[in-house]
Amino acid sequence: MPTQQDVSQHYTHGDLVAAIRKGIEAQGKTTGSIKVDDLAPVDEFHVGGRQASEDFLGQLDLNPETHALDVGCGLGGSARFAASRYSCQVTGIDLTAEYVETARVVCGWVGLDDRISLHQGSALELPFPDGSFDRAYMLHVGMNISDKAKLCSEVGRVLKGNSLFGIYDVMKVGEGELTYPVPWATTASSSAVAEPAEYRNALQEAGFTVIAERNRRDFALAFFDQLRARTAAAGGPPPLGLHILMGKNTPDKVQNMIANIASGKIAPVELIARKA
Repeated sequence: MPTQQDVSQHYTHGDLVAAIRKGIEAQGKTTGSIKVDDLAPVDEFHVGGRQASEDFLGQLDLNPETHALDVGCGLGGSARFAASRYSCQVTGIDLTAEYVETARVVCGWVGLDDRISLHQGSALELPFPDGSFDRAYMLHVGMNISDKAKLCSEVGRVLKGNSLFGIYDVMKVGEGELTYPVPWATTASSSAVAEPAEYRNALQEAGFTVIAERNRRDFALAFFDQLRARTAAAGGPPPLGLHILMGKNTPDKVQNMIANIASGKIAPVELIARKA
């Protein structure tokens, strides 16, 4: 069972702003000219990249009148995409201080400070009043949170009635132990992967009704095939990519992720739920 300290330590880089700036400059751009779409290779820290974000967030009816909560916002990539694509207001929260600090800097680079507010804190103790938000979502977050019931209860508390909550997580869909390390955990003891049924039960207990569910295994495998082909053609990873976040053992994490999905043990799964 991962502790909050375990999770924060796993994701802490040490000098993330400098690493991202270096990647941007290697692309021939500057922090003054970079756009949200240019940041996608490092912003989309989940299976499927930008296409996954479009497919998932497109189901939440985000619009300029919406105030959305990004649970486990990480570097703020999903918040930046949502704010730029749908012109909505986004508040994000993440456990890892460096991610939040970096996210604020990058939001400034792309001029989204007025639409995005970011906070360091726990998804199990959200520092927001009841009924603060019109929508909530999280992308690849629950694998680091053991208490799914408390997670869903807290999100339900801060959502207005009849609001949507979207979850896009890697979930356990078959038998067998996972091979580690993977992007979200170094060992099994630091992973909290759960079956979709556990999420559904937690959502129901928190007053939600699941209105859509989709297993994205085939989409994930196709995404990884394309990623490997691009990497091979380029002779290595791009200057700006997820290897900046995952570190030196990125190839091991990605390969294990692919093997675990291909063997049917896990898959990225979307759940869309509505609060009563």
